[in-house]
Amino acid sequence: MIRIWPGLSDYQTVWRAMQQFTADRTPDTADEIWLVEHLPVYTQGQAGKPEHLLNAGHIPMVKTDRGGQITYHGPGQVMAYVLMDLKRSGIFIKEMVNQLEESTIATLAEFGITNACRKPGAPGVYVPGGTDLAKIAALGIKVRKGCTYHGMSLNVEMALTPFDGINPCGYQGLQTVCMADYGVQASLQDVGHTLAEQIATRCALTL
Repeated sequence: MIRIWPGLSDYQTVWRAMQQFTADRTPDTADEIWLVEHLPVYTQGQAGKPEHLLNAGHIPMVKTDRGGQITYHGPGQVMAYVLMDLKRSGIFIKEMVNQLEESTIATLAEFGITNACRKPGAPGVYVPGGTDLAKIAALGIKVRKGCTYHGMSLNVEMALTPFDGINPCGYQGLQTVCMADYGVQASLQDVGHTLAEQIATRCALTL
């Protein structure tokens, strides 16, 4: 099931709901993808280093249980949270991460951005920007009881200045961009549904 969270959602509310869904699920529970647009928030992964938060300003910061360092979520960014039974699917977490990145690259191609790629040693999806690669999508996953939650964030059309308050994903000076910077005019809903369909197919989710 692809579930849409309406409006701008509080990060902690969605996070707790993912935890509860995972705690309650059984071997017969269908996988789900949750499409969410968040109120402004910085989130720091379990191994995140506090020094990567440079200037939070008025944006709250939440220490969460996903992997990865610090990132920003806010209006104009689509979150695709993937609640998946890895044991049932028969794939390992490394393969799942690979397929999430491939799904994002394929989604960007659907909207005309055909030069998206991975960056060795730096999870997420990147596009050419300035003199180096710029980050357009980030990921962080948590596995509990053989099941995943958290997922991908893809920047569609958003204010990027909050990324100046952090070292995005732990990388000093990393440029962050959105799809609109590359001339894409698409709704968050259209991008989200395309991304969810790509993930469901590539990860063989049982929806």
